Amino acid sequence: MAARSRNGGVIGMLLLAAALSGCDQSNQDLRDYIDEIKAQPTGGIPPIPVIPPYDPFEYPEHLRDPFDSSIVAPDLVPIPKSTSGIQIDRNRAKEFLESFPLDALRMVGTMRQQGSLWALLKTPDGTIQRVRVGNYAGQNYGRITKITDMKVELIEIVPDGFGGYKERPAAIALSSE
Repeated sequence: MAARSRNGGVIGMLLLAAALSGCDQSNQDLRDYIDEIKAQPTGGIPPIPVIPPYDPFEYPEHLRDPFDSSIVAPDLVPIPKSTSGIQIDRNRAKEFLESFPLDALRMVGTMRQQGSLWALLKTPDGTIQRVRVGNYAGQNYGRITKITDMKVELIEIVPDGFGGYKERPAAIALSSE
């Protein structure tokens, strides 16, 4: 057994010596190439190009404003004005559930308390809030109009596209989560 390990060591040393012998190559061809490149004449640096002086152009006087939007993109069809008359009460203090989008709220149940039906809404942060008819929810001024065992109905106030507002029905259905 000892002879095998000694022979293995000798063979390993021979392989190492053969591998290292390839590292003793002459780099004479590389040195010759470098000497050839250094022997070539060097070129001079080309002179800086002459840049002609700037000749400003004076535009003739114009009587109209070039940034006037009626000239750049004139209104081809007048936009009708909103006639809905719906206003948002901006003086009303916002309720907690108005800080969440309506689609982020989940109805998880209902409860009766003192003869009133309350809906239980779950917020994205996991808290349960109780609401009744007349409370507000969602970011579009949604006022709760009806509560059933299966859903909460709201009326939202959204822009109508003509500078005014319109009412839009919305609902939050009972979630199976």
